[in-house]
Order: sequence, then C-alpha cells, then structure tokens
Amino acid sequence: MSEPEAWLRGPVPGIAPLLQPAAHAFQQVREEMARLLPSRSTEEAWTTPGGAPSVAYHARHLAGSTDRLLTYARGEALDEAQLARLAAERTVPEPRPDGAALWREVAEALDDALRQLQHWSSRPDELLAPRTVGRGRLPSTVLGLLFHAAEHAQRHAGQVTTTARIVRGRAGVASSA
Repeated sequence: MSEPEAWLRGPVPGIAPLLQPAAHAFQQVREEMARLLPSRSTEEAWTTPGGAPSVAYHARHLAGSTDRLLTYARGEALDEAQLARLAAERTVPEPRPDGAALWREVAEALDDALRQLQHWSSRPDELLAPRTVGRGRLPSTVLGLLFHAAEHAQRHAGQVTTTARIVRGRAGVASSA
C-alpha cells in the first residue's frame, strides 16, 4: 500500500495551521516531481508532444513562478536575475538540462517555499498585509500569494506528469510516470 498524499499525513512541523494547506501542496509537488523528473532523459524532458509545452518548460516555470510569487509575498520587486529567468523560461537553452538538472531546480524552489511558509508561520498578523503583483501592481495579500504559489505549483506538476506520460507513450516505452 502506498503512502497517503501529503495532506492526509498530518501537520507539517513548523507551519502554522492556517498555512498547512499550502505546505501540503508544496510537499506533494516535491514528492511527485522527485519521483518523475530525475529519470527523464534530455530528449524526454524537451519533447513538445503535438506542440504542447514540454516537461522541461513546466518544471522550469514551476520553479521560477514559485520564486517570483514568493518574492511578491515578501513585498519585494523582481530583480534583474528573476526577470531574465522569466524570459529564459520561454526558450530552449543550450545545452538543454536533463530531468535530473530540472529536478534540482524545482527542489530548490520548493524547499525555499516551505522555508518561507515557516517564516510566515511566525508572523500570522502579517498574512493579510496587502501586496502587489507584477508591473501592473495588481492587488493581493501575503496569504493570497502563498496560496496561489502553492496551487500554481500543483497545476504545473500535473502538467509535468501528464506530458511525461504522453512522451513516454509516444516512444513506446511502458511508463509508471
């Protein structure tokens, strides 16, 4: 019998009760990506089945967007490196990273996200503080950004999983992706 999903395993230590759903989401994404990404070859990671975005695109965007959303949650503007990374997400780098390299990028972003949830757990009075997002300075709150970062990561993790299965299926390889 497999282990239950993260949200069914009880509280994540060091995370306030209000932030547990976000912590569970990040934890679940981390576990799913740890099982899936490291075994992807470079070809599998960068294949665009039917023109759909690749596993690599979704993995890189998952990591980059998590970082950017948490920057906004801290009340900071994106720096030049983050803006360059955002632009780079839409391109295919050379050399192209394989699944193991993509996994390291995703793991770093998710570990940082969990650390930031611990940080905000000690500041519950600041969770409803207003924050702005992007160049348009759209309105949000710390809590809104934390939850959106978690659900956005889950969305792209699902796309990684589905795309990986399609790519393995097209190659005629049996997959437990």
